[in-house]
Amino acid sequence: MPVETGPDWVLPDDVAWIDLTSPDREEELIAEKALGVLLPTREEMAEIEVSSRLYQEDGASFMTAFVLVGADGDDPALEPVTFVLARGRLITIRYVEPRAFVAYAAQADRDADFCRGGGEAFLGLLDALIDRIADILEKTSADVEVISAEIFRPSHKAPFKAILRRLGRSQSIAAKARSSLVSLARLLSFAALSEEIADGKEHRDRLRSLQRDAQSLTDHSAYLTENVTFLLDSAVGLINTDQNEIMKVFSVWAVVLMPPTLIGSIYGMNFQHMPELSQPWGYPVALLLMAGAMLLPLWWFRKRGWL
Repeated sequence: MPVETGPDWVLPDDVAWIDLTSPDREEELIAEKALGVLLPTREEMAEIEVSSRLYQEDGASFMTAFVLVGADGDDPALEPVTFVLARGRLITIRYVEPRAFVAYAAQADRDADFCRGGGEAFLGLLDALIDRIADILEKTSADVEVISAEIFRPSHKAPFKAILRRLGRSQSIAAKARSSLVSLARLLSFAALSEEIADGKEHRDRLRSLQRDAQSLTDHSAYLTENVTFLLDSAVGLINTDQNEIMKVFSVWAVVLMPPTLIGSIYGMNFQHMPELSQPWGYPVALLLMAGAMLLPLWWFRKRGWL
């Protein structure tokens, strides 16, 4: 189970997992002295180079992966978490609170077999992290299906502004989940070289199972990203179609009203000699001309299939 460090902390012999959560420099020095290894700082954990994330030193394996956190909130993010396998123990260093860690710690409290040694704790945490990503992708897929139904539902005016926001969020989560899975897949490949994993057949089998799960979820996240991209394009296309329909109505009525406006303008001129103005039939004839000028373009547009 996780152990909190303190100024007088002494490493117990039966500890399998040491969880350093947002440690300050003093706590890092205490842990380094007790474990006999140099732990990476927060800045080193965030390094982009793979060689800075995955390496072996002083008989310990140092592995850093980016974990998706905040997927249920408004600001999902990728944060680094470091796993150190050394002398039969697992040390984790993190500055966030992934839900998978909370779930695994609760399991370890209920059943000691979940955390018999560093290897079991390491594989159990990775299993929990991958399961958490699977849950996130499943929820995102369900949200995308609901959005798809809203977009393509007939005789329904979809709220495209809200839909675009929801699709953007789904795209962000799917992309971050895929990045996290790629990072975890690299970590799993490197972990196979660790003595803590390579020396046990059960560990190797479980590691291969986790690798298959990570690859399957990576493929699913790629499909989900493509689906979201298609829906984004479809939503934008439908928005453009609606706008075109509106502009078509305005254009048609502009053309339809142009001839009667011209006729009305002509007979609204203040010239002295306009014979029709003094005739009793002048007014109805002008009205008929206006009506005919409106109906003719409407008939023409309908014949061409524009209406």
